[in-house]
Amino acid sequence: MPRPRVFLIAENLQIVNAKIAEAARKSGRDPGRIGLIAVTKTVPVDRIREAMQAGLACFGENKIQEAKAKIEILGRTACRWHFIGHLQKNKVKFLFDRFDLVHSVDGFELAEAIHAQSLERRWVMPILIQVNISGERSKSGVDPAQLQELLVRVAPLPGIQVRGLMALPPMDPDPERSRPYFSRLRELRDGCAKMGIDNIRLDDLSMGMSNDYPVAIEEGATLVRVGSALFGPRPRP
Repeated sequence: MPRPRVFLIAENLQIVNAKIAEAARKSGRDPGRIGLIAVTKTVPVDRIREAMQAGLACFGENKIQEAKAKIEILGRTACRWHFIGHLQKNKVKFLFDRFDLVHSVDGFELAEAIHAQSLERRWVMPILIQVNISGERSKSGVDPAQLQELLVRVAPLPGIQVRGLMALPPMDPDPERSRPYFSRLRELRDGCAKMGIDNIRLDDLSMGMSNDYPVAIEEGATLVRVGSALFGPRPRP
């Protein structure tokens, strides 16, 4: 008889948590300060329920429409939801009453749009600034050379709270090749933090996915976005 899927997710979670703890130990960090975001892009609601039963409490979604449907079924308060995908300005209104953190704010116009919607709702939306650390045209994010200027521009906006930075290194099967990009993001964060900009907190670094999250943790990640290592490979379209 095949084992229930919830046990498979629980076993995968145990493996992921062990790797998080080991990477934290190697870098002299507290594993309890590293947040695991279970990426549920294309993962059906029943599997997310199983993941919750296995102990996962924070889920990351890439697409607004898919996330809306899942959150409506599973509820807003049963777990935490992070938006981690590319965000269009006309979708900003759907963030509210759904997401606890937005990882992918890639420029001033998007930050300003979130701020404006927040003011209408008397809300403050926590965000991360996405940095195009690889310089790839296919990836969103602010140019590293323009990061400090962007932080200065968004700092006066009371409708948002910058909590840190997010980045995606180039896709590579060798996680060690991602290390320089993770290190660079940490260095950028440290440099910006020294500026002491009001209303800017840079506590979080969202970096690392299923193939490279231990390396990301060694380089300072506080949030890792893990999908296939928990749920298995995504079905091909």
